[in-house]
Amino acid sequence: MKKNIPVEKNEVYTINIEALGYEGEGIGKIDDFTIFVKGAIDGETVEAKIIKVNKNFAFGKLTNIIKKSPDRVEPICEIYNKCGGCSLQHLSYGKQLQFKKKRVEDCLERIGKLKVNDENGIKINETIGMETPYRYRNKVQLPVGNKNGEVVVGFYSARSHEIVSMEKCYIQHEVGDKIVSLIKDWIKDNKISLYDENNGQGIIRHVMVRKAFKTGDVMVVIVANSNKLPHKEELIKLLQENINELKSIVLNVNKKRTNVILGDKCETIFGEDTIVDSIGKFKFNISPLSFFQVNPVQTEKLYEKALEYAALNGDEIVFDAYCGAGTISLFLSQKAKKVYGVEIIKEAIDDAKKNAIENNVKNVEFIVGQSEKVIPELINKGIMADVVVVDPPRKGCEKSLLEEIANMKPQKIVYVSCDPGTLARDLLILTDLEYKVVEVQPVDMFSQTSHVETCSLLVRKRA
Repeated sequence: MKKNIPVEKNEVYTINIEALGYEGEGIGKIDDFTIFVKGAIDGETVEAKIIKVNKNFAFGKLTNIIKKSPDRVEPICEIYNKCGGCSLQHLSYGKQLQFKKKRVEDCLERIGKLKVNDENGIKINETIGMETPYRYRNKVQLPVGNKNGEVVVGFYSARSHEIVSMEKCYIQHEVGDKIVSLIKDWIKDNKISLYDENNGQGIIRHVMVRKAFKTGDVMVVIVANSNKLPHKEELIKLLQENINELKSIVLNVNKKRTNVILGDKCETIFGEDTIVDSIGKFKFNISPLSFFQVNPVQTEKLYEKALEYAALNGDEIVFDAYCGAGTISLFLSQKAKKVYGVEIIKEAIDDAKKNAIENNVKNVEFIVGQSEKVIPELINKGIMADVVVVDPPRKGCEKSLLEEIANMKPQKIVYVSCDPGTLARDLLILTDLEYKVVEVQPVDMFSQTSHVETCSLLVRKRA
């Protein structure tokens, strides 16, 4: 029997918004038919124009707010409605923190089949927020393109590759705004060609800026479709004269027809190969290809929580899977007997080894390779961990890795995640492998966006 669809495309309807969706969009119903409305807030009554109709749901464009939520605020960004970077600036910051906790709860219940916040369920803590939830990013990657004959540098519009020109980004450090403006001038003055992803022609693809918050060091990375950067001396001179804390300019070569931003080859054309930043008492060398958390203030809170959950007393062997530049490994080393960090990116492991030396940490060992392969090899050699920390990419952990970890029977697993969906999937696997999820701590690492970082504690059900 064909389901009756009570809405039509291009018509405007009044909708009561009942909840917020995965990316912060409002969710309402008309005759039990679900409608998603970007920019609407639960508790609001809105008018929305239907722009797309599917069999089981529709998407509406917000046209008018009849009843406004007390949690609605005016976005501070001039291109908020065009850019796909921030999606929650219209929410008060307190509401953002509530939304992120609820998103974690929903994923654990729906995907992980786990009970939360009752007597027998998992404790989900309130989201740890920021004192100032703007200008927090220490890295930004921006596509460069040509729009009607003009150089545009900015962010992609939501669900597209159309670049929205940006003068200011309120979640990156102010130096990034200045560097973008200078690079646009350099491109125009020297008539440098811009990459066109439709035909694979042109030179400049992306600009990446890394800013060390503690030391002030600045690294500029030009991603190019060429082994040589034209007019590089002019660029070096321009940035040197205008960016006081400039420590490094790197040419990154990416000739592939791909959406992956960075290529494998890096050439330092000015200054140092790395910049230095610190988290807590530890200093870290950061290269262009290194993974390093983008929010240094919240990273310290996240890592302190991971160390708290690990509850080390100095006698434990710890595995740190997906260790990046060794940030969590060094934090764990303060209270562990030995830490083994594993990471697939060689440059990140090179940085991790340098970081250990620079911080005079001698009880860590860093290994290049896939965690799914290296950790079983360590186990086969008789090296067994008492505590395992995993901090995987957005796709989560491979099931085979979780099984190998569980077979080793560590007393605790600390799972750091940037995606509640894959976290919930992996926690479900681990609960079937004799582990109990005790507590989950959401951390607002990505203010003004729908993303949320979490740190979870799991303990073995049987001794």
